[in-house]
Amino acid sequence: MKSSTDPVRNLAQLIACPSVTPAEGGALTALQAMLAPLGFAVERPVFSEDGTPDVENLYARRSGNGPHLMFAGHTDVVPVGDEAAWTYPPFSAATHNGEMYGRGAVDMKGGIACFAAAVGRYLEKNRELKGSISFLITGDEEGPSINGTGKLLEWAKAKGESWDAAIVGEPTNPDKLGDMIKIGRRGSLSGTIVVQGVQGHVAYPHLADNPVRGLVTLVDSLLYPAFDKGTKDFQTTNLEITTIDVGNPAVNVIPAKATATFNVRFNDTWTDETLMAEIHNRLDKAAGRRKLRPGKKAPVNYELIWRDRPSHVFLTRDEKLIGTLTSSVEAITGKRPQLSTSGGTSDARFIKDYCPVVEFGLVGQTMHMVDERVAIADLEILTQIYERFIADFFA
Repeated sequence: MKSSTDPVRNLAQLIACPSVTPAEGGALTALQAMLAPLGFAVERPVFSEDGTPDVENLYARRSGNGPHLMFAGHTDVVPVGDEAAWTYPPFSAATHNGEMYGRGAVDMKGGIACFAAAVGRYLEKNRELKGSISFLITGDEEGPSINGTGKLLEWAKAKGESWDAAIVGEPTNPDKLGDMIKIGRRGSLSGTIVVQGVQGHVAYPHLADNPVRGLVTLVDSLLYPAFDKGTKDFQTTNLEITTIDVGNPAVNVIPAKATATFNVRFNDTWTDETLMAEIHNRLDKAAGRRKLRPGKKAPVNYELIWRDRPSHVFLTRDEKLIGTLTSSVEAITGKRPQLSTSGGTSDARFIKDYCPVVEFGLVGQTMHMVDERVAIADLEILTQIYERFIADFFA
């Protein structure tokens, strides 16, 4: 049990595994080796879907009489980028000046290492759990998120599993441990606008129909006016254009087609269905505007293609879960964390359909960067927070 109670050693073992999505890379095997001696029953289901890579996942449970607490996260990591740009090899778990370097150090092998250590320490002091703890760990969070947490939850539920609360170990803190707990997330919706035109010579525009003119009109309608002014718990809904492309290398040719891709992060003013309807309505109205298309009477010929699967907005209101975690953070750090719904999406968007869920983990300043790294002192502090949380949750 000794090695599992040391978050630094746990993290070094996990970083050493090159688990770039969708590769397991040995990370789930390393985690299983930490949890099995603590009395966890471990299963490793693999999920598949046409057009996507198979993904191995892990579900581990130690049962007791009382509420069931889930810890959720992912061992997969994003690619390292230019490996030569790293100060230390990205899977070496090298330490320097009180920091451990490595891909996944904060996002989010560090959180997993700390929670495993916290459970180990709790069990050293308490021979039995006053409830059940499960680890729900995927290898598909940084990828398509198709063969990961969503299917793992369905699989576990079909086996009779249910949970009373969940904590996701994503790096939630902007600057220092204790800054922030995530109690919800904005929704996410992506789409591509395709405008068809008529190719022609730039010197004879009356013989062509420039799709860029139409696309600019449509894009403008999505950027202004604002979708809303924000709500009590969420930021203003925000749409960003992420690509505009015509695939045209010639300066004297009017292109035949133009496309723009966008992503919108939305608050609880909207559902994905009502937001889709609003976007369609804006585009339909804009398609008939002729300010940038003089002499063109027909509306802009466009197609809207929705991309991927929308993520739903959610907000957790469970007082026991939020209050217990807040008190645990404050007891260890002396800081009362902000309750926030900022940031991107996470696998909490799947978990919220099964039980109340919050997120709390390390400082995320270096996630996805070259030289991703974590302060070794933070690993000990986070472990203490998690251990306090476990004890208080089951109290």
